[in-house]
Amino acid sequence: MPAAPHLSPKTGKPQDEKLTLNVGCVDLGQIDLLVQEGFYANRSDLIRTAIRNQLATHADVVRQVVTRKRIVLGIQQFSAADLEQARAAGEKLQIRVLGLAVIAPDVTPALALETIESLTVLGALQASPAVKTALVGRLL
Repeated sequence: MPAAPHLSPKTGKPQDEKLTLNVGCVDLGQIDLLVQEGFYANRSDLIRTAIRNQLATHADVVRQVVTRKRIVLGIQQFSAADLEQARAAGEKLQIRVLGLAVIAPDVTPALALETIESLTVLGALQASPAVKTALVGRLL
């Protein structure tokens, strides 16, 4: 079975997401200077380090919100079998993920609509285009 698009085929771990940001000329010049002086391997290295430092600074807040809002931290995957089980139990899922939510390719739009009441993803959602379209009204 081939790896999902957001998972590395070699490691099975999530691949990095690409971000685009605008930076002022002076800030960019300072970044380039720090790279040139060997403090960082490249611009991306500096930006990733800055992001990690800010996330570490706010780690307690993230933990508290994850607990309070009952958010799954990391990767949460749903197969057709998982959703069929929820349907058989008469359950409607309220999915909350901080990280990566994966709705497997074997999930049909009809099954997703029948079993997923709401979907909140802070990070990335991986699902077929048809399932994403079906759930657009349930994304929070």
